[in-house]
Amino acid sequence: MKLGFIGLGVMGCPMASRLLRAGHEVSVWARRPEVAAPLVEAGAVFRASPAEVARHAEVVFTIVTYGSDVESVVFGENGLAGGFAPGAVLVDMSTIAPGLARDLAARLAARGVHMLDAPVSGGGGGAEAGTLAIMAGGDAEVLERVRPLFEVLGKTLVHVGGNGAGQVAKACNQMVMVAAIEAAAEAMRLARAAGVDPEKVRQALLGGSAGSRVLEVFGERMTRRDFAAGVEARLHHKDFGIVLQEAHALGVPLPLTASVGQQLNALMAQGWGGCDTASLLRVLERSGRD
Repeated sequence: MKLGFIGLGVMGCPMASRLLRAGHEVSVWARRPEVAAPLVEAGAVFRASPAEVARHAEVVFTIVTYGSDVESVVFGENGLAGGFAPGAVLVDMSTIAPGLARDLAARLAARGVHMLDAPVSGGGGGAEAGTLAIMAGGDAEVLERVRPLFEVLGKTLVHVGGNGAGQVAKACNQMVMVAAIEAAAEAMRLARAAGVDPEKVRQALLGGSAGSRVLEVFGERMTRRDFAAGVEARLHHKDFGIVLQEAHALGVPLPLTASVGQQLNALMAQGWGGCDTASLLRVLERSGRD
């Protein structure tokens, strides 16, 4: 297929590379052309604007940071909307507010363009390996049209519901995952305060009912005190803003999520937004005696 890809960061670059290696024609655009250089060397075509990407693609993928970025790429000057042909598909894999996803889908539908919101979980490693979990919202027939592309990118695909439903699922994913990171941080903090080796505690927990991927990955970063960005904490902080805004709009109480959100606020206040979310441990250490 003729594809487009915008958002060539830690997630997007390996995803676009997988689509290219699968034999598809891939057009790319980035604000900084040098970011796209590895893909261009591998056979992708760099286009002058998002609109030009859309003119050369049946399906365009976007995965950028903020909802405002998605809106700009789609409807800004020389945006995708100006280049889409009727019947084209936008697959937005960013993490944005459900309401914005529904609004963008409606505005594109008025132009005869389809949209799927399909955020992912699995990190850069999952993007490299093609093992992402994809949570899709939108029309079922449109999803079936792009299913072969999703199969290149992920190992699980769930059609959650209509437009915006994928973003609701991603919000729930972030709630559970980051709450687990906070729980791991509190466990490691308690272990050290009690004079017990946190790594030994982590190993013991991994063999029991507390064992989890979060404890395996983020817990190890905590015990090794490796806070270099695997997942930048600022992204989880952004995601929790979306979650809490949605909860406020719906009148849904989320007491645990609100508490974790405050810990993320404290993390950001310490200037650790560019570090891994395992830095939640350091927030606890700063708030008490070692």
